[in-house]
Amino acid sequence: MNHLAHSYLSFTDEQIVGNMIADYIKNADRKKLPFSIQQGINIHHRIDSFTDQHPIIHRAKKVFQPLVRLYAGVFVDVIMDYYLANDAHIYKEEDWKKHCLYVYTTLWKYENYLPDSFRQLLPKMETDDWLFNSRYEWAIKHSLQHLLNRAQYLEKDLPVFTVFLKYKKFLQECYAAFFPELKAYAESILYLK
Repeated sequence: MNHLAHSYLSFTDEQIVGNMIADYIKNADRKKLPFSIQQGINIHHRIDSFTDQHPIIHRAKKVFQPLVRLYAGVFVDVIMDYYLANDAHIYKEEDWKKHCLYVYTTLWKYENYLPDSFRQLLPKMETDDWLFNSRYEWAIKHSLQHLLNRAQYLEKDLPVFTVFLKYKKFLQECYAAFFPELKAYAESILYLK
């Protein structure tokens, strides 16, 4: 899952912080954080493990594997945020906007706990409203291209966005079948130490 899903699958302010910074913090620095933020980091990693091993996500990855091979999971993570951001069963558009604003506000409130790399990224994330804008195809296209640009062993002009559009309905079905299971899993590990 990507940024929006990790923010949504957090159940306290401290878990939002931990869940959002998990990919940016070193293990040694993690131990210096309050337990409640460490819990958010733990939830993040468990969500990633659950997602990576899920058979529905394996089917979704097959859409991208011919183009991006082992990177398919990262592309699926970005795509899942698109479907989540458009999931009116969870939030209406205005409620997603409130959620995203709340996440940015919460992250700034805990600024002293943010790793430098994430603290430097946060102004751009907020200004460009990465969380809310993941509901738009243009933002997904930009995110997919950004992944291509960062991937060391992939050509930069692979038509991943075209593949997304071609398999959009299938990927939406994957999201609809998978996300309720992921949410239930995240809720089940909420109080695990």
